Amino acid sequence: MRRVRPGAASRGSAERALTSVAAGEAYESRAHAGHGSQARESAEGATARAPRLWHVTLSVSGPEAPLEELRRGLEQLAHDHPFLLTSRYAPDHAEIRYWEEARDLHDAAAVALRLWGEHRQSARLPAWEIVGLEVIDRDTYHQRIAEGYGPLPAAPVGVHPF
Repeated sequence: MRRVRPGAASRGSAERALTSVAAGEAYESRAHAGHGSQARESAEGATARAPRLWHVTLSVSGPEAPLEELRRGLEQLAHDHPFLLTSRYAPDHAEIRYWEEARDLHDAAAVALRLWGEHRQSARLPAWEIVGLEVIDRDTYHQRIAEGYGPLPAAPVGVHPF
């Protein structure tokens, strides 16, 4: 599944696109069954995991970059990655928060760890390194918010300075 907005122009076949786990039958079965178990029995008797939503916070850092170029790059990343909630930035670091749909934490983290590098050229992002990653499931995110700690809800949505 390509992670671009509908109608967005293709950037060529040489560029690798971020991929995520497609919902498929497991998701549809779970959606009709209500809030049941995360796993279901398939026709062959094997257990299949339904995709879940994961809240991702990715922190990057590196040498200072011009703020206007950094903002433009983060706005392009938000356009290329439609599930991006918010980005905060300073001359030498940035934080990106978004929701990812994946089968498990490993899949969500793998996509998150590729996000900056795979969009660095197309969005003209600085050559910064990933210095932090937090991936939590939807229930944990909402529990933290209800208890008054954890990442605050992404409001306002968009790209903003720290």
